[in-house]
Amino acid sequence: MTIEECYNLGRVTKMWGVKGQAVLFLDVDAPEDYAELDSAYVEVKGRLVPYFFHIDSMTGNKAVVTFEDATPEQVSMLVGCDLYLPLELLPKLDGNRFYFHEVVGFDVVDEEYGDVGTIASVIDYPAQPLFQIMKNGVEVLIPIVDEVIKEVDREHKTIRVAAPNGLIDLYLGDINKKC
Repeated sequence: MTIEECYNLGRVTKMWGVKGQAVLFLDVDAPEDYAELDSAYVEVKGRLVPYFFHIDSMTGNKAVVTFEDATPEQVSMLVGCDLYLPLELLPKLDGNRFYFHEVVGFDVVDEEYGDVGTIASVIDYPAQPLFQIMKNGVEVLIPIVDEVIKEVDREHKTIRVAAPNGLIDLYLGDINKKC
């Protein structure tokens, strides 16, 4: 299993108690969906290592877990390590809801402007995530908000948007001008 085949679930944040328990921070929208989780991959020195555990308690995005067959010293070595699960375990989304990794490579079409380009990545700023779209070597940044995203077409790998007036011209205005 490689990191590219997984999604980041969270991280081991600290030790808990004296029996080798640890606190996991689950960086997910619905942590309750993971209440029955009994294993995850832990990134140790750049490699994914499977670990089995049971959840002793859960409050919000934090879970206290006991790792199976691990000493307190071994568990303490996991503090600060990221947790991963295989991509196929992600619940399927429909409609205009999507995972950021899912839309990389999708074409973006604006209602006014037309073809904007292809999503190269999603920049997940804390205040506002953005599509990073590339067209003819030019970067276009479009905010990911419900008011902008009009349709996600998974079959044709296209996202239809209604970008704020003038935003796309700010980036691509000169591309379409003839000499």
